[in-house]
Amino acid sequence: MIEKQFYTLLLLFSVLPLLGNAQFRVTENGNPAARIVTSSAQGEEAAAILNRFIGEMAGCRLAVTKVLPADGRINVIILKDDPSIPEDGFRIVSDEHTLTVTGKDKGVIYGVVTLLEDYLGIKYYDAHTYLLEPTGDISLPEGLLVEQVPAFRHRQTQYYGLRHDPLYKTWLRLEEPSEVFAANYWVHTFDRLMPSDVYGEEHPEYYSLINGRRRPGAASQWCLSNPEVLEIAAARIDSLFRAHPERHMISVSQNDGNFTYCKCPECARVDSIEGSPAGSYIHFMNKLAERFPDKQISTLAYLFTMEPPKYVKPLPNVNIMLCSIDAKREVPLGDNESGKQFKDALEGWAAITDNIFVWDYGINFDNYIAPFPNFHVIQPNIQLFKENNTTMHFSQVAGSNGGDFAEMRAYLISKLMWDPYLDQKTVVGEFAELYYGEAAPYILDYLEDIHRQLQAYQVPLWIYDSPVSHKDGMLGPEHRARYNAIFDRAEAAVAADSVRLDRVRKTRLPILFSDLEIMRAEGNFDPQVADSLLTVFETYTSKFGVPTINERSNSPADYCRLFRERYFPSKVPNLAEGAGVYWLCEPSGSYADMAHALTDGIYGGTTFVESWVGWEGKHGSFVVDLGEAKEFSNIQVDCLHQLGAWILLPTGANFLISDDNVDFYHLGRTDVPEDRSPEVKFVPVSFTSPEPVTARYVRVDIEGTEVCPSWHYGVGYPSWFFIDEVVVN
Repeated sequence: MIEKQFYTLLLLFSVLPLLGNAQFRVTENGNPAARIVTSSAQGEEAAAILNRFIGEMAGCRLAVTKVLPADGRINVIILKDDPSIPEDGFRIVSDEHTLTVTGKDKGVIYGVVTLLEDYLGIKYYDAHTYLLEPTGDISLPEGLLVEQVPAFRHRQTQYYGLRHDPLYKTWLRLEEPSEVFAANYWVHTFDRLMPSDVYGEEHPEYYSLINGRRRPGAASQWCLSNPEVLEIAAARIDSLFRAHPERHMISVSQNDGNFTYCKCPECARVDSIEGSPAGSYIHFMNKLAERFPDKQISTLAYLFTMEPPKYVKPLPNVNIMLCSIDAKREVPLGDNESGKQFKDALEGWAAITDNIFVWDYGINFDNYIAPFPNFHVIQPNIQLFKENNTTMHFSQVAGSNGGDFAEMRAYLISKLMWDPYLDQKTVVGEFAELYYGEAAPYILDYLEDIHRQLQAYQVPLWIYDSPVSHKDGMLGPEHRARYNAIFDRAEAAVAADSVRLDRVRKTRLPILFSDLEIMRAEGNFDPQVADSLLTVFETYTSKFGVPTINERSNSPADYCRLFRERYFPSKVPNLAEGAGVYWLCEPSGSYADMAHALTDGIYGGTTFVESWVGWEGKHGSFVVDLGEAKEFSNIQVDCLHQLGAWILLPTGANFLISDDNVDFYHLGRTDVPEDRSPEVKFVPVSFTSPEPVTARYVRVDIEGTEVCPSWHYGVGYPSWFFIDEVVVN
C-alpha cells in the first residue's frame, strides 16, 4: 500500500475486463496512443478526470484538442454534449480508432467515470481513497455500446466525505442543492424570501393565524390567501432568478416546524375543501408557477403538508418535495402504520404529478453514533420512490464522521440512486472487501446479526432513537457481547494493517456507545469499568475526528465529561433519593406514571425517551416526601434543553418546604434565562438557602413557557419542559 498526502493509492493486480480481443488503444508502453477531442465545459472536466487517472496508471497524459485530427487512423476519444439524451445520461460507442462519449449535463463526465470504473478497474470507494492497477498499456474494448440514464435526475446524500473530496462526489454521481437551486434556496425558505424581522411588525397579517393570533416570526408560515404575500414573494423570486440566470429552480417552502400553517377563515376554507393544508400551498405555488413558466417552483410536502389535496393539481413546473420524516425504519415503507401513511401520500401525489422530489431519512438525529440497522429497507424504499413518479431524491444519511456505517451507507445509496435494481448484496460485499479487507467477513456477519435481531424483536427504529430503547431487544446484553466478540475477531484479522484497523474500530464505535448509554440508563454500574470504556471512546473519537454525537453539535469530549460528572456516584448524598413524589400539577400523558423517575438516582440522557418526566403546555408542581424531617440548604431539579423536540427550559421555579404537607413556607425562587442555542443541554435549576432548614416535605412549582415563542419551530403551539432528578442536600 502506498500512502500519498491527499489520497490513499492501493495496488490491485487483476485482469481488466475485456470484450473480445479487439482493443481501442489509449496508451502503449507508457506513451499516449490516443488524444482527446472536446469543446464543451463538461467535456473539459471529463478530460481532466480521464487524464488524471491515465497519468496515475501509465505515467503519461493525453493531448486535449478542440478539433478532430485529419488522419482518421489516429485514436481519438471524443467527449461531446448531446441534448437528446436525458439529464445526466450518457452513451459510449467505440471502434478501432474512435471512442465517443456523449451525454447531457454531467452525462459526459459520468460516462468517463464509468469507463474508468467498469473497464479500467478503478474502485473509488471513499473520499480520497481508491484502488487502481498501474500499467503502461491501457486499452478499452472495441465495439463498446453503453447507454445509461439515471433513475433520478437529481441524486443527493449528506455524506460527510463529499465535503472533503469533490471528485468523490462526482464519482458517486451526486449533486449539491447549490448546483440546482437558485441562490441555494432549496428548503425552508419562507423566512428567507419574506423575512419576518422586516415585515412582521408592520404586517402581522402576512403570517399564520395560530390559536386566534397572528404570529409573525422566523418559524411562522405565511398567510397564503393574502394577495400581498403573493406579490412580495413573486418579486423576490424574480430578483433571485435574474441574479442567477444559470439556475431554473427555486424552493418556495414552509419554515421548519409542524402545525404552524395559517388558520384564518380563507386559508381554513381552502384547506377544508381540499382535505389537507397542502391545498392552500398548491393553490399558491400554482400562481407562482404561472408567473415563471420556464422555471421550477419546488415546495415541501412535509409534516402538515404531506397529504396531497383532493382537487387542485400541481402545475407541471411545481416540484413536490415529499418528506418521510415521521416514518419508522425497522421495515420498508408501507409495512408499518407510520410508513404506510407516507406511502399512501406518495401514491396520492404520484396520481396528480410526475414532478416529485423525495427526501428520505436514514439517520438517527439524536444519536449519530448508535446502531441504525436499516440496510434491509434502503433498496425497497428507493424502488418505491422510483415507481411513483419520483425524479429527484435526497437520502439524508451519513452527515457526520463516526455515524453508523456512514461510508458504506453513502456508497450503497449512491449506487442505488443511479440504478435501484442492482444486487444490493453484491454492492455491499464489494464495498466491505475494499474498505475492510480481511475484516470484511466479520463486519458482514455483524451487519447480518444486528439486522436479524432488530427484526426478531420488532422494536420500532426511528430517526430520534436511543440505544436505550433497544436494551431489551437487539442491544440486549447477550447480543452486545456477541457483537463485541465479532469485532474482536475483525480487529485481529487486520491487526497488521493500521488503516483498516482504524476503519474497523470506527465502525465499532456505535456498539461502544450503546454499552455506555445502556450502562448509564440502568445505573448501578462499576465506575472503573465505565471510566475505562469512556477513555476508549474518547480516544477513538478524537483520533478519527468525530465531531459530534448528534444533530445538535454535542461533542464526544463533552459527552465523556458529562458522563463522568453526571452519572458517576456523587460524593454528596442526595436526601431525596428514593423519596416519594406526589403531583400537584401532574405531567402530561404517560409521564404522570413516572414519579419514581425524579428520585431514582438515574439521570436522563440527551434523548427524552428515557428517565425524563415532561409537562406540555402547562406548569408543573409536585411534592417530595423525604420520609422524615431532615436538614438541608439546597434544592435542585435537573432540566433538559432540546429545542428540536420543542423542549424548552422553564422560565423559573419556586421552592417551598413544609413539616405537615399542608402549610408550606416559600423558601425562594429562581428565574431561568431564555436559551435559543441548538445544543442539547442539562441545566440545573436550584435554590440555596443562606442558612440550613429542616423539613420533611419539599415542594417545587415549575413555570413552563407553555407556548413556543415566535423564534421557535413550534410557534404558537404548546411547548414542553422536562426534568429528571430532584436533589436535596
